[in-house]
Amino acid sequence: MSVYEKLKSLDITLAAPAAPAAAYVMYVQTGNLVFISGHIAKKADGSVWVGQLGKNVDTTEGKQAARAIAVDLMGTLQQAAGGDLGKVKRIVKVMSLVNSTPDFTEQHLVTNGCSELLGEVFGDAGKHARSAFGVAQIPLGACVEIELIAELA
Repeated sequence: MSVYEKLKSLDITLAAPAAPAAAYVMYVQTGNLVFISGHIAKKADGSVWVGQLGKNVDTTEGKQAARAIAVDLMGTLQQAAGGDLGKVKRIVKVMSLVNSTPDFTEQHLVTNGCSELLGEVFGDAGKHARSAFGVAQIPLGACVEIELIAELA
């Protein structure tokens, strides 16, 4: 099953990337590697998914937020790949920042929302190295921010 067939079966429609919110670009390509800037969690209506894990957001909701970010990351990756996710050879690395209280320790489970969807969509090419950090705050109060590195064919 192609990447696009898989997205269709999951009822996922990719949107065009949002404009940067500060002094950066959404992605940079060097050689065959694409570095995608951090994307913050957004709800279905486009509003920022605000909250702090361990305070007013639970692990299940955080995982849903990370999954939503994966969809946005794929939209940006599609643009970086010239409009064709079929050119993605490998998802190399995911780095996740989870807005969390000092005693929250399930950042890795929150980040699974992104990692699991990438694996489902890209198969073996979606298996990646990963880091998940708990941080004191994320821009705009978002609960999760994730960046991605991918290799293009």
